[in-house]
Parts: sequence; structure tokens; C-alpha cells
Amino acid sequence: MKTNVKAGSDEHKALFCKQFMDTYQDYDPQTLPWPQLSDADLERLRGVPFWQEVYHTERRAGAIVDAFTPHVADPVVREAIALQGLEERRHADLIRVMIERYGIDATAQPLEAMPDDLEKAFIDFGFGECLDSFLGFGAFKTARQSEFLPDALFDIFDMLMFEETRHIVFFINYMAWREKQRGLGPVRRTMKSLRFYGRAGGRLMGMVKRGQEPNDGKDFAVTQANMFLEGFSFRRFVEDCYRENARRMSAFDPDLMQPRLLPAIAGLALRGMKAWDAARSPWRKSAHIDRKAA
Repeated sequence: MKTNVKAGSDEHKALFCKQFMDTYQDYDPQTLPWPQLSDADLERLRGVPFWQEVYHTERRAGAIVDAFTPHVADPVVREAIALQGLEERRHADLIRVMIERYGIDATAQPLEAMPDDLEKAFIDFGFGECLDSFLGFGAFKTARQSEFLPDALFDIFDMLMFEETRHIVFFINYMAWREKQRGLGPVRRTMKSLRFYGRAGGRLMGMVKRGQEPNDGKDFAVTQANMFLEGFSFRRFVEDCYRENARRMSAFDPDLMQPRLLPAIAGLALRGMKAWDAARSPWRKSAHIDRKAA
């Protein structure tokens, strides 16, 4: 999206940090309106295979952001990243409250030691969150439409989705500001983003493979949605990711940068699938006529 704010400028920094701080939501996971679930709903909720993974991922996210925060030199950016750390810890607390309230079989696993390069860990986490959330948008919409769980529970999850969207927008703008401060041009910034997305994709592929085995409690496998949703369709899932991403991003200031790579890939994939269907249509029609004639 074309913006009127120059990436890397003081105006840009002030805008993306202020937007992040101003959209903070104050709530306590303990006092949220957790619904009373029926036995059938409880069985479905407890049967979801990745709650321990979600819990671990959110706890690790908070640890990474908290560890990186003191190393951020700019006080305005540091304040915003500190707020993100608070929100990541609160996400973990929310998952813990849900686990305890509904008797879900999940426990806290030991966190991995922090790497020496905390900034790289933060960037790795940020790109991973972009990828994970883009897929999560589609999984969330599909799950809600299927009425897999009561709407009241999805309302609580939607708060997390909004905060994850805020994190993505903040991170994308932070990276643009950071790289511009270091003198990186558009081409080098794009190549660097591709490299980090590639790393995130590699971790995701490893996660998918592990998802075929008993959970080890270390990753959030949004791509396992088809394990518990009937009528799962890859094309519909991609469409949901694409449309939900656009809908959620539309809530933010148009002068803020937004993720472009994943929506572009999804859009290209959808156009390819539509073109493939169009190319196959005459052949299918001809085959149908031949069968009737026979």
C-alpha cells in the first residue's frame, strides 16, 4: 500500500509506535467472560491436539521479547516493544487460564535458553509470527464458521487475533524503520525479508512433520486445522487467509506499512487455481458429454 510517510523517518517511527500504544487493550485473562461449556464442547476443546504447543509458543514469545527489549536503543521503540512483551506474556496467561478452567491436558514445558543474538531471535520470531498469523486468520475463520466451539469462546480468541495483527503491523514497520536506519535499500530489504520468511517456512515445515507424530509441546501448528475440522478445503483455506488478512489489516492507518509477501503469494496461488479450473472446465464438459453418448 502506498503511504504518505517515508519509511525510516522520525515521523514513521512516531506513527507506528503511537498506533501500537494507542490500540492497547487492558484486560485480565482471569476475569474474561469464559463460557460454561457443554460436555460435547469440552470434549472437542480438549481434543484439539496443540494447546500445549500454543502455551509453550506464547511463553517463549514473551521471553524473547522481554530479553530483547533492554537492548533497543531508541526509547520510543523500546517502550512499544516492552508493551508487546507484556501482551505476549498475557497471551500465555490467557492460555494457562483456559487450560486450568476447562481441564485441558497441557503443562508448561521448559523454555529453551535464549540465543546470544537477541535481535536476530526477535526478528526470527517476528517473521514467524507473520507467517503463523496469516495462516491463523484462515484457520480461525474456518473454525468459527464450522461452529466447532461456542461463539463466546471465539470472541475471546478474537481478542488475541486482533493483538497478533497489531504485532504484525508493528513488526513490519519496525523492520522497515530499522533497515532504513542501516542504509538498506528496497532490494536488500526484500531479500532479507525473503531469507527470514524462508527460515520461518523451514520451521513451519518441521512443525508439520512433527504434527504427524505425538505432540512434543513446542510449536503452534495452525496447519493442523484439518485434523479437527470437517470439510477442510485447501483452496477455501487459502481464500480465508487472504480475505481475513485484508479485512483485519483494513482496521489500521493506511500510512502504516503492512505485510505484502504472503498476501501476494496467496493471491497468486488463488489466481493459478482459478485459471487451472477454467482450463479444465471444457475438458470436463467434453468428458461428460462423451460419457452420456456412450
